[in-house]
Amino acid sequence: MLNLTPRYTSTRIDELPTALQPFAAQSFTLARLYAGRGITAPDELETSLSGLLPAEALHGVTEAVRLLDVAIDERQRILIVGDFDCDGATSTALMMRALTKMGAVVDFLVPDRFKYGYGLTPEIVELGIETFQPDMIVTVDNGISSHEGVARAQADGITVIITDHHLTTKETPPAEAVVNPNQLGCDFASKALVGVGVAFYVLGRLAKLRREAGKSTVQVSQYLDLVALGTIADVGVLDKNNRILVHHGLSAIRQGRCCMGILALLEQAGRDPKQLHAQDFGFVLGPRINAAGRMDNMRIGIECLLTEDWSTAQRLAQELEQLNRTRRHVEGEMRAQADSIVQALANEDNSDASVSGGSDDNGSNNDTIIQAVSTAKASNSGARSIILYQDDWHQGVIGIVAGRLKESHYLPSIVFAPADTEQTDEDSAIKGSARSIAGVHIRDAIEQVAERYPDLISHFGGHAMAAGLTLKRRNFEAFVTAFNEVMAQMDDEVFAEQKFTDGPLQASDFSLWFAEHLADASIWGHGFAPPIFDGVFEVLSFKILKDKHLKLSLRYPDVQYPIEAICFNFDNDAWDYRAKQVHLLFQLDINEWNGKQSLQLMVKDLAVVEQG
Repeated sequence: MLNLTPRYTSTRIDELPTALQPFAAQSFTLARLYAGRGITAPDELETSLSGLLPAEALHGVTEAVRLLDVAIDERQRILIVGDFDCDGATSTALMMRALTKMGAVVDFLVPDRFKYGYGLTPEIVELGIETFQPDMIVTVDNGISSHEGVARAQADGITVIITDHHLTTKETPPAEAVVNPNQLGCDFASKALVGVGVAFYVLGRLAKLRREAGKSTVQVSQYLDLVALGTIADVGVLDKNNRILVHHGLSAIRQGRCCMGILALLEQAGRDPKQLHAQDFGFVLGPRINAAGRMDNMRIGIECLLTEDWSTAQRLAQELEQLNRTRRHVEGEMRAQADSIVQALANEDNSDASVSGGSDDNGSNNDTIIQAVSTAKASNSGARSIILYQDDWHQGVIGIVAGRLKESHYLPSIVFAPADTEQTDEDSAIKGSARSIAGVHIRDAIEQVAERYPDLISHFGGHAMAAGLTLKRRNFEAFVTAFNEVMAQMDDEVFAEQKFTDGPLQASDFSLWFAEHLADASIWGHGFAPPIFDGVFEVLSFKILKDKHLKLSLRYPDVQYPIEAICFNFDNDAWDYRAKQVHLLFQLDINEWNGKQSLQLMVKDLAVVEQG
């Protein structure tokens, strides 16, 4: 049997929180799902916009709005400086759309990650001055650590407004206004807003101020499609506030009330907007927007979200589709190399082992691979982390590769690549992208390294589950050692993956109706986990598809028809062909084939209970 942790253990209606018992009359399973996610009252499931937290609670928002209001009235030149991910792109597009409608003189600039790196750096400020001569700079999804950039802007008399959501334990830069729910001294009840959520709050408060004053304004809620996309793509925690924002953005897209760029991207992906679910923001739309910032320049992604012309939207969406295919190819090669390195570590006792000898196809020395193996070996000692670097890796994809390593090995993973592939000597900068597991706050862990060894890390930032950092190539091994010192202080149980379950389904739940109802019962995602169930099934038949997918036909007690299940990328060597009964961890899914829908279980884990 699988070793699973139940999210909620009660099995009777009268054991549910009183406020949830009416839900049980419609579906006991659904009531248990809500209870397992900490819902104790119906108003926590509210989706009305009136249920949003008030903007006034955001520290700095009043001053930011006052400055923006004056800038619009005085026709000051406003420059939006965004980030090169999907949250940054949606934040920038939201600012551009809303401020333009209010009558602002506004343009945008997004740093090229390969030239300028992240945030409001002095170099980006100088480029902005040279190109746009702004009177005001507004950052979105960045800026909370940009002390030098703020100083550079203010030296030219430019007003700076920072809107961000990233964590910081340092004093905020002395900008004219700073809006960030995670800044020191902010009492906003939700710390889960992402960059586009913060931008939405600032613009909503600005629109209200101008409406009350009888000035040109706009209904900012019409742009919730962008807020929903950025929130899910940036893996924002789905607390009540974020669930409301995503709910309305999702509804708008399903009804076709969204920017043309989103519709064009869905067309490229072959997806029907009417059938869109919240997870599709992260798996379908987000990667295509992110591909621009990873492989080229995020301006393509932002222009796709800004255009009002359908043919232009289609052309830009096609460009993003091609960039995403290139990204997949590069990612696949890097993942294969990373997997080889990690496998070599598992197979070798000695930390000096190399993957291969000699030189690569270009005749260059293979020392970088040897270094990656030996240092990763140290990091993998005691199964506490995976940290890898190679001179020829692509910095636009390292975050994805780190995420895949984290998922497959359940360890905090950091993947580095050169800041500039033309410069890989010991004093050259390398950039790392980190992804973490529950219980390891990756940004804080990196900060501990920086505090203990001030000369190791050039700069860093991020969240609990994801972070970025820059250091000199010569400091790579020292960083690995220092990071492992931090990991060594953590309890062993942190590194033991817990697999949660919402328990067994009732026989009546194995239906298309329930699968559809479940998908729309809430906004599921990070922090409000998608429903996942377990149960013991009789195996009627099985097939191995394409040598890597396991398809099962199953029987469940009191269900009068066979239930189809599929386990993608299954290790066929682990399958027991004599299996008579299996214990499955699964999600409900609807399979569409030749215009017909059928219930399907998406198997996440499997154990053979009985052999035939």
